Amino acid sequence: MRRRLLAVLMALMGAATVLLSVPLADAYARGRTEHLLLQRRADAVRFADLADRGLTEADQSELAAEIHRYAQLYGAGVLITDTNGRAVLRAGPPSWWSGPRVAEAKDRALAGRSTERLPTVRPWGPDMVVLAEPVGRDERVSGAAVLAVPTDAARRDVTTRWSLIAAGALVAFAAAALAAGGITRWLMRPVRDLDRAVGGLAAGSLHTRAVSDSGPPELRRLRRHFNAMAEGMSESIRRQRDFVADASHQLRNPLATLVLQLENVEPHLAPAGRDEHTRALDEAERLEELLDGLLALARVESGTAERTLQDASAAARERAVAWAPVYRELGVGLAADIADGLRVRALPGAVGRVLDALLDNAAKFVPPGGRVRIDAVARDGQVTVRVRDDGPGVPDDQHAALVRRFARGAAHQNLPGSGLGLAIADELARASGGTLTIAPATPHGLAVELRLPAAATP
Repeated sequence: MRRRLLAVLMALMGAATVLLSVPLADAYARGRTEHLLLQRRADAVRFADLADRGLTEADQSELAAEIHRYAQLYGAGVLITDTNGRAVLRAGPPSWWSGPRVAEAKDRALAGRSTERLPTVRPWGPDMVVLAEPVGRDERVSGAAVLAVPTDAARRDVTTRWSLIAAGALVAFAAAALAAGGITRWLMRPVRDLDRAVGGLAAGSLHTRAVSDSGPPELRRLRRHFNAMAEGMSESIRRQRDFVADASHQLRNPLATLVLQLENVEPHLAPAGRDEHTRALDEAERLEELLDGLLALARVESGTAERTLQDASAAARERAVAWAPVYRELGVGLAADIADGLRVRALPGAVGRVLDALLDNAAKFVPPGGRVRIDAVARDGQVTVRVRDDGPGVPDDQHAALVRRFARGAAHQNLPGSGLGLAIADELARASGGTLTIAPATPHGLAVELRLPAAATP
């Protein structure tokens, strides 16, 4: 947007500069042409007066001498004609006296009219202008005095003045461009700051605020309203998370007491009630697991932890070793291919905690005889940790729902778990600046990838 706004301002200022400089340059060219006409017209009138007396005298030597002196002094040509247009006296190259311009000026003068205007002199031409005055007065026109005037001096003046105008226009445009750049930065600085703040909030950083206090009053007012909105939203989410964490924490004690009482009452039960007692204990343990998941999710979402530099290779190998006995007992194969030197900047223990959630999820759904594989590589500036299984998989249209809280498939309602594992893993990935993606495996099964930005090796 900044480039587009600057381009529009530059285009407007360029158009304004051209619209001002072009008429100014043209006005000077016309004025210089008028000045040339006034100068040479006075000379033409003088020659017409001299010719009016000289054409009636037998001796025209004085008029001829005057014409030649003028031609040598100014580099111009002078032509004196009779009433029929025939040359009587002439000074200047013969080639000057042919052509339509000379004929037109001479005919006008013989008709009793003076030259009122000349073609505008510009740097590229014309090289010469022609003007004429009638010899005699009114009906007594006895000839014409024609001047052929080179325009070298006038064209040099026009070129010089046009160059000055062009230089002034460039300087003005450069100054306007600098002003436009400053105005653009002044306008866009609060917009960029708001964009950064919105991006921070969208990424989950609830403490991000717009700090720029520059720009027009409307944008400063928008910044204040945005910060007030962000503060209210942050406070609302904080209270919600605090409530979940506090409620989960406060429920743990009575739940632990309930489990203890259920265990204590077991010896006093009749045999017919032992199955119901076992189911009650299972539900209590499931509720305890659910509270643990809610507490973990609340801690991740609170955003209080800072990202640290971690060895993802070591974390992945550690979790693979820790889960190997569990998978052996389940009859499921577990293999790992983990590259060395994978370093990321993430929340403390994020890689291990995400892998725990993914491996726990695979252990629940992969049947005996199946296989689970862990891969960890660095590619395109990212560290990718993937857990792939050959279990039954999940329909494609349900992949997005797997990371939602308490999400469970219709066929998996009776399996152990709280439905928070993948939701916590997804929140850990996002809070660490990465992503968690779910895709089908080939030929069947599920592949879950954790992608985190790779950190530079120290």
